[in-house]
Amino acid sequence: MTEPYRMPVVDLDAIAERLGKSGKRVEVLWQHNESLGFVARGREYRSEFHLNPSDEVMYVIRGELRLHSRQPDGTEVIDVVPEGSAIFTPSRLPHSPRFDPDSFIIVLERLRRPGELDRFQWYCQNCGEFLHEESCHIADYSVDPVGEAYQRFFDDLEARTCSNCGEVQRTY
Repeated sequence: MTEPYRMPVVDLDAIAERLGKSGKRVEVLWQHNESLGFVARGREYRSEFHLNPSDEVMYVIRGELRLHSRQPDGTEVIDVVPEGSAIFTPSRLPHSPRFDPDSFIIVLERLRRPGELDRFQWYCQNCGEFLHEESCHIADYSVDPVGEAYQRFFDDLEARTCSNCGEVQRTY
């Protein structure tokens, strides 16, 4: 006889408390079959745009989320999502969830399929010119792939320097 599957029941407030005290940025709630759920703590230095190969839902547990997105015409839109509210982000829409370190969100999305790549893009904060892209296959979200992409970008002065206006993106 097979063991019954126990569905995870999570206390989002307790997880936010734990993340806030630990200094960590992400706690994975589950990675099962096609489903991924994690709680994220804000990164004060976040500036990249993420292109996710799956749809994504973000729910604000604490604080406020400012979700920047780049529209097909190149304009940037900012949606403000207050505490207790959620927002849907379709796959491949360049988006940048920005929220303070004392703010927390839960993210629900599909696990990556073999060969699918997440892309992280940076644009010049002075003139809007494309700067750099990092891409990777995310097999395990608990290794903080966003943090790793940031580290590679910030370690590369050439990647952070705009070829159009010469502005250098600041490091965190």
